[in-house]
Amino acid sequence: MIGKIERLPLREVWKHEALDFTTWLQENIEVLNETLDTNLSNAERERTAGSFSVDLVAEDDKGNPVIIENQLEKSNHDHLGKLVTYLTAIGAKTAIWIVADPRPEHVNAISWLNESSSASFYLMKLEAIRIGDSKPAPLLTLIVGPSEEAIDVGKTKQEMAERYDIRKRFWTNLLELAKTKTKLHATISPSEYSWIGVGAGLRGLGLNYTVTKHASVVELYIDRGKESDEENLQLFQQLYGHKEEIEKSFGEPLEWQPLEGRRACRIRKLFELGGYRDEEEKWPQIHEAMVDAMIRFEKALRPYIKVIKI
Repeated sequence: MIGKIERLPLREVWKHEALDFTTWLQENIEVLNETLDTNLSNAERERTAGSFSVDLVAEDDKGNPVIIENQLEKSNHDHLGKLVTYLTAIGAKTAIWIVADPRPEHVNAISWLNESSSASFYLMKLEAIRIGDSKPAPLLTLIVGPSEEAIDVGKTKQEMAERYDIRKRFWTNLLELAKTKTKLHATISPSEYSWIGVGAGLRGLGLNYTVTKHASVVELYIDRGKESDEENLQLFQQLYGHKEEIEKSFGEPLEWQPLEGRRACRIRKLFELGGYRDEEEKWPQIHEAMVDAMIRFEKALRPYIKVIKI
């Protein structure tokens, strides 16, 4: 005959969180080891962390401290704050939060901490169960913990944040230089994305600066929207009909790209002097080349944009 699991109120098994459950966990730390596949030992109660006391501080197999915070109720912000405070106060790299009922927002918070910090955070759900007339037993379930995937996601997010910051500084410096030479882009603000631009005086035409890690571009981007593929190509072809005059005015060849398979078209000048990932000492040279090219580019295109018939 198979017995049925009965879940018991935690306070029926451990009446007092600190005196009963924390003491029990200190004496039965192997329960955590079995659930987390860790090797914790030497658990100490009420270790001082500044003006606070940590529920339990154990050691991992390398002798590093591990914070354990217990909560026989729904997870709350107060205990999450304590977990992080204790971790930093003691200089630990691992924190375990055991709760009766993990709220979704705290599950997300622990996931975020694993992605965003160098420490490892575990959120565990505690239940008390018994089968038939057996003694109550703990059931610990790992809700969220550190993983290689979380670390990779965290690194990706950090790299993206760094990329955005660098690009914004790249555009800030370029626009400051541009304002001293032309009013073309004087009304726009630095962006964290790979391009900045303004209208070229006709709907669907934009005069853009774009940048990649190691290259930069000035371009006329032609895009009147999803339903305007044919118009985009017509605009491009009208300008292409003056290719020789435009390039002569610009002073050097341009790339004419109808971008087959895409709705947009563009005319551009690519610079291989460098991009936003190159040393900042090179940025002034890159910016000078881009701004100078944009001035010549707009001047060369202006007469032909004015007479476009569409």
